[in-house]
Amino acid sequence: MSERVGIAGSGAIACGLAAVAAQRGQVVVWARSGRSAERADAYVRELCEKAGANVNGNVRVTCDTADLAAASFVVEAIVEDPAAKCALMRELGPALADDAILATTTSSLSIAELADASGRPDRFVGLHVFNPVPKMDLVELAFPPAASAQTRRRALALCEALGKTAVEVPDTPGFVVNRLLFPYLFEAVRLMERTGLEPEAIDTCMRLGAGHPLGPLALLDLVGLDVSAAIGRTIGAEVPQRLEAMIADGALGRKAGRGFYAYDG
Repeated sequence: MSERVGIAGSGAIACGLAAVAAQRGQVVVWARSGRSAERADAYVRELCEKAGANVNGNVRVTCDTADLAAASFVVEAIVEDPAAKCALMRELGPALADDAILATTTSSLSIAELADASGRPDRFVGLHVFNPVPKMDLVELAFPPAASAQTRRRALALCEALGKTAVEVPDTPGFVVNRLLFPYLFEAVRLMERTGLEPEAIDTCMRLGAGHPLGPLALLDLVGLDVSAAIGRTIGAEVPQRLEAMIADGALGRKAGRGFYAYDG
């Protein structure tokens, strides 16, 4: 891997991407707090061990954004909130080397607006990876109008170096996958409400009948119900009231231990 990769974030997407990158070179991961840094460090190493990779020397977790300054390709992977992302972009943009590329893993926000906030729209790219990152091959690449040819080449080259399949998509809310996926997921919730079917029944039908690796309700739990609702609002899809009620009750899916299903640990 020719790029020196930095990742700003400590959640599942950030850690998954860090684990993939660490198997191919050195990576620096930035977390907001010491506690988040400890969790991220442990999780990245766990993911690498599961992949059978010994990468102890390749991962460094920090709480100082200045440690990302030496990276040639920095990927922002924080909460899906435009204000938070823009604030981080404004902080990171001026701190990076002139030729460094800044990317975002946003799944639904405007790439052009985030690129403008970064102050380097010619060296900016939407790099939408999918969870769990070590297992999902696709990367949706969305470029702002000002992106240079070199930015495009380097983004494609990084995806190839990470073992991912990159598809260039338009800068439209939800890109391709989420724009088509979330109306389907929300309809599964409405079908459950209309019919009284159990989540497992709907998920089993879609897994065995449609060949999906995960049913729609289990997938909502994996993504996070709050994140799913935010994506739905961004792409203009009607969010089911059942979903809103579950969010208000704190049943956010796997990360909360309960959603459409209950989870241990």
